[in-house]
Amino acid sequence: MNTRTLMTASSLFLGGAGFFASFGPQELLALLNPATGLAPVMVQLMGALYFSFALVNWTAKDNIIGGIYSRPISLGNTVHFVMGALALAKFQGSGLGNRITLVLLAVYAVFAVLFGWLVFGRGAACKVAKVDG
Repeated sequence: MNTRTLMTASSLFLGGAGFFASFGPQELLALLNPATGLAPVMVQLMGALYFSFALVNWTAKDNIIGGIYSRPISLGNTVHFVMGALALAKFQGSGLGNRITLVLLAVYAVFAVLFGWLVFGRGAACKVAKVDG
């Protein structure tokens, strides 16, 4: 199989699932009917996503990140942390949040700002490129 086709298909599938899960969580839960015991499987799938993202970040830690360098990794992290921070802020603002969600919101917001700075700002890679070039 062509790797470009594989990467495109997996990106479309994961992107669609992520979009639906982000903007329609109640509808997704109703569709999946967690009363049938599907909730633990969904948490395991979420854990698999977090662990795989951690492995991507770990293997890329020695690369220059930011600007044009490793852009897909920094952009993926930016989108994850921005969308996560927005979801946590919405939940916190609904009055249902607690100290744990507030701490998670703070962590997500810090990572969102830092990765956003790497992608769209004057990140470390941009400064390295200026010194070397």
